[in-house]
Amino acid sequence: MRTLVVALLCLSAGAARAEGFAVRDLTTVVDAAKAVLGTGALSRAEPRRLTFSCPDCAGAPMIDLQLGRQTDGTEERVRSGQTSLDRLEALCRAKNPDCRLSGLSVAPALGWISSYPVGTSAGATAMILRDGDLLTIRALAGSREAASGHVAALVRAVAPGLVGR
Repeated sequence: MRTLVVALLCLSAGAARAEGFAVRDLTTVVDAAKAVLGTGALSRAEPRRLTFSCPDCAGAPMIDLQLGRQTDGTEERVRSGQTSLDRLEALCRAKNPDCRLSGLSVAPALGWISSYPVGTSAGATAMILRDGDLLTIRALAGSREAASGHVAALVRAVAPGLVGR
């Protein structure tokens, strides 16, 4: 009986490690994110939220990274092909006709980035999902190119370490 209990505990511990992101603490990526933005970036770091403002960066962005959970079935529908990126873009365009969406290469997670006008500014949002864990990276900047560029650069800099293999 004791052997069975030990075996079950080992299996459940292995399953817990296999779920979601490898790292769930944004304070571990502050330096990588600052390197992307440059020396003028001001930041505030908490384990589940990282914010930046950078008045001297291109487009003077305000950037927000958040860790959370999304268990509404979106990840499963996208992975299975039931919901395509074209369908996600159509949903985004229903809210804002100028919304654009494209996929991100963040395996074993999945993700996409959307960009959209916000008044006289622009925004971009990356959504990265793995087993219900969610990394959201948002930027508001002076232009669509600046907002999208900052978000894409941050995805490249921080997602691999957070997502894991």
